[in-house]
Amino acid sequence: MAQVFIGLGSNLGGRLNYLKQALTEMAHLPSTAVITCSSVYETDPVGVKEQPIFLNMVAELDSTLIPFELFTGLKRIEQEIGRTRSERWGPREIDLDLLYYGREVVNDQDLHVPHPEIANRRFVLVPMKEIAPAYFDPLRHLSIEELLQRCTDTSAVRKSAQQGSLCAKE
Repeated sequence: MAQVFIGLGSNLGGRLNYLKQALTEMAHLPSTAVITCSSVYETDPVGVKEQPIFLNMVAELDSTLIPFELFTGLKRIEQEIGRTRSERWGPREIDLDLLYYGREVVNDQDLHVPHPEIANRRFVLVPMKEIAPAYFDPLRHLSIEELLQRCTDTSAVRKSAQQGSLCAKE
């Protein structure tokens, strides 16, 4: 089993419901279990600024799927939920990013693990720190806590009042 971290985000439609649905679907991937989830955070858009506020969180999974199988499963879940791709860093119903897959480093045309933008994104580092502050980034050789301390992103990341029980443990 590999310890896997997935970043979830949504800023269109029923944002909280999209996050819940994605967690449920991830729990149904073959040989995969949702272990824990961060709180939900309201975050300012990065990149394209003129769009709605995001809800973001991070989920920890255990999986025996290889990184490409897991990545394919995540993209399928995005499509099933109804993600439409219009512009890079634009609004989206759901976004599922494979942040870490154990200690593996993958550099492929379609998949980069660890996710290349982690060190620059407070909306990933803050929820990740909540559930795995000591997790060691195998590419940057720093803990999540250290990455957050060094992060130059100043965008707002606030715990959301919209919480509930999102972690779909099965």
